[in-house]
Amino acid sequence: MCDHGYIETRGVPYMKATTWEVGLAKFDLKEYARRGAEARVAELTSELATIYRAFPGLRRGAVSAAAATTTVRTARRRRKPMSAAQKRAVSVRMKKYWASRRKAKAGA
Repeated sequence: MCDHGYIETRGVPYMKATTWEVGLAKFDLKEYARRGAEARVAELTSELATIYRAFPGLRRGAVSAAAATTTVRTARRRRKPMSAAQKRAVSVRMKKYWASRRKAKAGA
């Protein structure tokens, strides 16, 4: 046997096989992932059964009022766009309003 983990065979150095290369069988990663996923699905199914026993209304799709108000989005009310004449009327009205406010503040 040579230094640094090499084996000499007929004068040619070869790497020494490590424990995992010899002792453990090769495996299919996808197969292990599938088995793990199946086990997790079984756990989740069991948890769902426990939850449904505790809260039977969930199974039928019943939703509490508090949950319904938080999940349902109300549509925003859209305003009609103002015409140029309407904008001018608002401008004149607001100028008159603020002028009267300034006059009341100065007189007070």
